[in-house]
Amino acid sequence: MNHEPAGKPKLSAYKRHVLVCTGPRCTQNGESQALFDGLGERLKRAGLDQGALRVKRTRVACFAACKAGPIVCVQPDGVWYYQVTESNLERIIERHLLGGEPVEALIFHRGPDGQHD
Repeated sequence: MNHEPAGKPKLSAYKRHVLVCTGPRCTQNGESQALFDGLGERLKRAGLDQGALRVKRTRVACFAACKAGPIVCVQPDGVWYYQVTESNLERIIERHLLGGEPVEALIFHRGPDGQHD
């Protein structure tokens, strides 16, 4: 008897996965949700919606890091950013997602290999 689930999901290949906390304690006035809502278009403009550098984006309900939001995590790099304003998001896209160099000034944690200051 075959116990495999029918209709296995499919995902397109991607280089990095950006997770944005949109929980109510991350920001008080919906800034995190607005950041997530605009992220798809920003990735498209940067050419990160397809190809070898494609970035997948997902909103999450809570990272349990409820200070200095919006909070954004870039995987598989394990880089956690805080205070991700619109301008800081542009820096992250240009330097990290396109250039491969994390924006050190905005990082509050690195994992699983270790913490940042």
